[in-house]
Amino acid sequence: MAQRYLNSRLREHERERELEGTEILCTEYLDRWLQMAAKPTLRTKSYRDYEAMLRRYVRPTLGERVLRGITSLDLQSIYQDMHDRGLSPRTIRYTHAVVRAALNQAVKWRLLPESPATGVALPKSSRSEMRVMTAEEVRCFLQYALTTSYGVPFAVAVTTGMRPSEYLGLRWTDIDWNTGTATVSRTLQKGGGGWSFAATKRERSRRVVKLQTWVVDLLRRTQLTQSAGSPSGSAGAGQIFRTNAGEPINSDYLARQFKNILRRAGLPTMRLYDLRHTAATLALAAGVQPKVVSEQLGHASAAFTLDVYSHVLPHMQAGAARRVEALLFPQEQRCARPVDAGT
Repeated sequence: MAQRYLNSRLREHERERELEGTEILCTEYLDRWLQMAAKPTLRTKSYRDYEAMLRRYVRPTLGERVLRGITSLDLQSIYQDMHDRGLSPRTIRYTHAVVRAALNQAVKWRLLPESPATGVALPKSSRSEMRVMTAEEVRCFLQYALTTSYGVPFAVAVTTGMRPSEYLGLRWTDIDWNTGTATVSRTLQKGGGGWSFAATKRERSRRVVKLQTWVVDLLRRTQLTQSAGSPSGSAGAGQIFRTNAGEPINSDYLARQFKNILRRAGLPTMRLYDLRHTAATLALAAGVQPKVVSEQLGHASAAFTLDVYSHVLPHMQAGAARRVEALLFPQEQRCARPVDAGT
């Protein structure tokens, strides 16, 4: 027993001697990790998010510490401080995911014997409360939205459930006028002083979405208007949705316009992303099959869709019960329904 323990300690000591860069500072390591490991594999927006998380929450405390000296307790203290400052569990868990990825890579690069991110206690994730509009509220919203320059993208958003980066990234070549569909294959991003396109985050997000007839008509009129006075050489050339100057539309700017319209229409405030939730909720409430809604949204599975929109299930179950009852006992046969044996 003693010999096995001694051999184990000798192997551990030898491993530690073989580790490279034992004096590298945490901030120096994070710079290298971001450039060499994270940047080549991440989309532009994700990379910026990673860099921002580390800059705000990790570097101020651990930046000047030696990488080998960081412990799990150090990380736990950072997350506790974030919690005490009122940051959400989602933000804390996201920060930890970035830190964990960086430290796991440090182990692979032989800069650490093991990752201090292992065993850290995290707050339970809390799903942000979504807000959705009723059908009546959507009609009211569109009545106001369609009088503005941004009514058409809002109409596409609330009827298809696309993400803002998806519908703002649509090009005219993505529209099939014969079938009335739009192909979602890219997202629009702004960063590094300009606009760029990126592939959808997941393969499942690449999809063909059916457009409502009145939305197709809106898009046709939009195309004719653009053709009549389209600026040449603009960054948004070929884009469906763009500013009067021909530039792509920034989602943050569109979100501000969205809130302005809600205020004018006397509707409750919500996030721009909640138009996606509204589209999904209305479709499920209307009896559209969850599998179809899942494909329209680009979700991984119908089960995930139903989990996200579980608030619609009671309505769906009630409707399903009525339809099955009508199938089993048509109106003219209602008197033949079985009764309880005890009555």
